[in-house]
Amino acid sequence: MTRKRHKTSRFRSRHVAVLVETEDSWGRSVIQGIADYAQQHGSWTLVIDPRDREARPALPEEWAGDGIIVRLGNRRQANQIRRAAAPVVNVDPLMLDEPGLGHVITDDDERARLALAHLRQRGLTRFAYFAPPSYRYSEARGRAFRSAVAAAGFDCQQYKPGYRAGRKIGYAEQQRLVTRWLDSLPKPIGVFAVDAYRGRQLAEICQASGVRVPDEAAIMAGDTDALMCSVSSPPLSSVRLAARRIGHEAAALLDRLMRGRRPPRLPIKIKPLGVISRQSTDVLAIDDNEVVRAVRFIQSQATRGIHVDDVLREVPVSRRVLELQFQHYLGCSPAQYMRRVRLEKAKQLLIQTDMPVAGIAVACGFSNSTRLGVAFRKLFGVSPRLIFRQADTRRPGR
Repeated sequence: MTRKRHKTSRFRSRHVAVLVETEDSWGRSVIQGIADYAQQHGSWTLVIDPRDREARPALPEEWAGDGIIVRLGNRRQANQIRRAAAPVVNVDPLMLDEPGLGHVITDDDERARLALAHLRQRGLTRFAYFAPPSYRYSEARGRAFRSAVAAAGFDCQQYKPGYRAGRKIGYAEQQRLVTRWLDSLPKPIGVFAVDAYRGRQLAEICQASGVRVPDEAAIMAGDTDALMCSVSSPPLSSVRLAARRIGHEAAALLDRLMRGRRPPRLPIKIKPLGVISRQSTDVLAIDDNEVVRAVRFIQSQATRGIHVDDVLREVPVSRRVLELQFQHYLGCSPAQYMRRVRLEKAKQLLIQTDMPVAGIAVACGFSNSTRLGVAFRKLFGVSPRLIFRQADTRRPGR
């Protein structure tokens, strides 16, 4: 049967199918970003999260719209959207080799860098990657983390249970395999879990097997799901993805494709917003009491505009000794560590509050927004105002 497409008109509403699941925080934020663009740049009619008779994401029968945004995850889905003969933008890295599509995805290298930097700030020098075999996520996430760890001069252990993706495995067997892996790891160790669901699962197995989190295993999730991170015991630290911006950029790319442009040759990569620190990584894996005292003092007082001399009054060692100890355990100087603590706090406030940049600068120990901006760009590569605009928590519904 030949499908009748909507008549082409510059002013008519675009009919767009959004095949992104609404079950988790990431999917809902992506959809909100798509809706933002649709409202700002013309009249779009969105069909959101349609399902087939088996409750799988799928185009409605006889659908004849103008474009598709999809979290592409399997060959069946790829074949269906190809039959629709409409421009397509994919927002998942699983099938980046699918030709003729536009791709807007999270920058895995930056995700890995943020996760590793957060764990290194806790003094950790042993690392592992936890991702049970699954078709739900790309192996690129693990490769990026292992590469970041290797580039920093450390080793990374990986969970390899000996079965392939697609095999159904029972709860008891999963517990046994993961527990055996945990027992084999050196402690303390920083574990990067592929996503919040697996991070919560790992924390649960740690608790059952007697591995203390975060003292023996500090767990960092590769994305932020509000429910999974908060109900985990302890609550999970996580990388906060720019999901709303991914949705917005995907819609902008689809708009260009619907106007006749070709898909870009390479995926558009969106950097994560930062790290949300919770109890699962609240550890200092440092066996030097003076360094621990100095770090705790900096963490509690850095935003009050302290200097290294203030740290030295708190910790009675010479400046030279303190410098050497920080380089040994944390890979940076006390001043650099202090600056990073201030900037991480500023980033957190930019993402999670309505405070203006000038107010955040003062609250984090900077004399003005210009000084904050210079230091912020040097560390993160972007301006505070860009993070402020990209953050998806400030406006209603975010």
